[in-house]
Amino acid sequence: MRVLFAGTPEVALPVLHSLLDSPEHEVVGVLTRADARKGRGRTLHPSPVAAAARAAGLDVRTPRTLRDEETQDWARGLDADVAVVVAYGRLVPAELLDVPRHGWLNLHFSLLPRWRGAAPVQRAVIAGDDVTGACVFELEEGLDTGPVLARMEEQIRPEDTSGDLLDRLARAGGPLVLDVLSALHAGTAAAEPQADEGVTLAPMLATADGEVVWTAPTAVIDRLVRGVTPAPGARTVYDEARFRLGPVTPVDGVTDLAPGEIRASKHEVLVGTGDGAVRLGQVAPAGKSWMPADAWARGAHPDPGARLGLDTSDAAATTTGEEA
Repeated sequence: MRVLFAGTPEVALPVLHSLLDSPEHEVVGVLTRADARKGRGRTLHPSPVAAAARAAGLDVRTPRTLRDEETQDWARGLDADVAVVVAYGRLVPAELLDVPRHGWLNLHFSLLPRWRGAAPVQRAVIAGDDVTGACVFELEEGLDTGPVLARMEEQIRPEDTSGDLLDRLARAGGPLVLDVLSALHAGTAAAEPQADEGVTLAPMLATADGEVVWTAPTAVIDRLVRGVTPAPGARTVYDEARFRLGPVTPVDGVTDLAPGEIRASKHEVLVGTGDGAVRLGQVAPAGKSWMPADAWARGAHPDPGARLGLDTSDAAATTTGEEA
């Protein structure tokens, strides 16, 4: 089949590589986001998909919108059988949805209709879901509302960060998409409408969403930190300066620390929560690189009773991260 591929970040690469490696399919064009400025020098860098597609000699386009006439004429001229979308980051206008013969297929990293939106994996981890997965569905004008052609489930492990989970789902997505394309070619694909019940939304996370509220229960803090790792990242405050956090470990039997209170020993750093304590892993104080928490404590020498966070006594403790 002739395939138009649309994607931007690294998680889209497994599907792109699966399509390129498949003798049954030909990638005839690639849509991705424009080069972005990164680093201290603010130099332009291509998206991971753009770099891989250009290396493969593909026709790559980076329009700011799919509504412009030039881009739409290009898409029509590709004579594509199907378009495959993985984390593209641009809306597909209604006038393009019927351009490929089999429409636009989106690989979405959740078990739809749960977690429709831009951050399904992060929201699933934060909410404490036991199972998530991936779906291939037909794009339509609604937000992730189209009928589902295939789905697979993936267990969320107790130590999973959103980055860990997304990596596994992305790698599983390649075979899932190829199975759907084979079914479409054979005329055996069956799209199943999404249920009206069980809909939850997964809006994009902002930097502020990674702020740890130390009065929250240990389980909520653990899930939040893992859910925002690697992006937008977990953070708190120490000595009135930003203090970034890697994944933490819940600790049983520690009940004498106030929320945010630090207890540092030679080999570990514990911090009190609303109902117990967590052990810090990697930390990054303001202006410094990541380091083990015990190494930070040996240099910082936090005073007895020192705390992480803002005014934890006034902070809300009920945030679960679940969106309705």
